[in-house]
Amino acid sequence: MDHQKVEKLEKSTGHKFLNEERLRRALTHSSVQDQTHGNYERLEFLGDRVLGLLVSEMLFRFYPRASEGELSVRLNGLVNAVTCAEIAQEIGLPDIVYVGAEMKNLDERRLANMHADVVEALIAAMYLDGGLDAVRPFIRRYWEERARQSGAARRDAKTELQEWAHTQNGAQPQYRVLKRHGPDHDPIFDIEVRVSGFAPETGRGRSKREAERNAAEKLLVREGVWKETESQKDE
Repeated sequence: MDHQKVEKLEKSTGHKFLNEERLRRALTHSSVQDQTHGNYERLEFLGDRVLGLLVSEMLFRFYPRASEGELSVRLNGLVNAVTCAEIAQEIGLPDIVYVGAEMKNLDERRLANMHADVVEALIAAMYLDGGLDAVRPFIRRYWEERARQSGAARRDAKTELQEWAHTQNGAQPQYRVLKRHGPDHDPIFDIEVRVSGFAPETGRGRSKREAERNAAEKLLVREGVWKETESQKDE
């Protein structure tokens, strides 16, 4: 393995991986022809359950008055492929995942889903290194702020905007990158969203998906589809 990339991954996750063979397996897609070390699929299965448990635990503490239904909505929004793919970008996974040649030309959505799977596989590797206590710091680092957002119990903003735009004029929201700044390992994206017949809105995030979602949320709030949250009032 490229030890420089491993060091960067350990720095971004905050975890020192103890088993190099298992780490390589967590980073290997089934399309790789040399399966000497296996692939991430079994680890993904375990990591998905560990992630769900620890995020559920976090939400249970953060929202003592929330109903089971609200907790479930919040949980679904925090452990889905969209969120995991955003975190994959934030920790630099796309540069170190091992894939077969045919996978390198996948569309953005399928690549994002694959990267989300690898995040879960890495969580399993952490868990096997040291149990739940080994995973909690990583969960806190990347999920705590998201879990505390008051809008986390909402639907995905991009999905909501798409459906709302369709009811207005049958149009599809259009997103474009205005600017990318910051270092390659920690970029910041400014993205604009346009819906025909309405003024554009902009959003910022540490991944394109996060920035798009932020822009969609701002447009929904501005047009009165969603109410403004406390975090948005501070922006």
